[in-house]
Amino acid sequence: MISIKFIVHYSLHFIVPFLFAFVFFRKKWKTVYIIFLLSMLVDLDHLLANPIFQENRCSINFHPLHRFLAMAFYVVGLFFKKTRILCIALLFHMFTDYLDCLL
Repeated sequence: MISIKFIVHYSLHFIVPFLFAFVFFRKKWKTVYIIFLLSMLVDLDHLLANPIFQENRCSINFHPLHRFLAMAFYVVGLFFKKTRILCIALLFHMFTDYLDCLL
């Protein structure tokens, strides 16, 4: 059975980034949406955990690319035009995973 947690989590990973890209970057929405999707590669750090998947484990501050130090680098990246969209995507990903910890 699909839970509310599942729906919220994956809506925030796929639907909200599409809406964000389409509304705020109308001329290049496809590129921005792809960057948001590619930002999910940050989840490759889950492969370093043992076990790789644990249902109620909070990713935030557990996996290396989900740690506060990594997030500080994502915030710094907001100040550079070339990395701004990627860092927005990464920070939104962290926000999504944080909400997952609360649900």
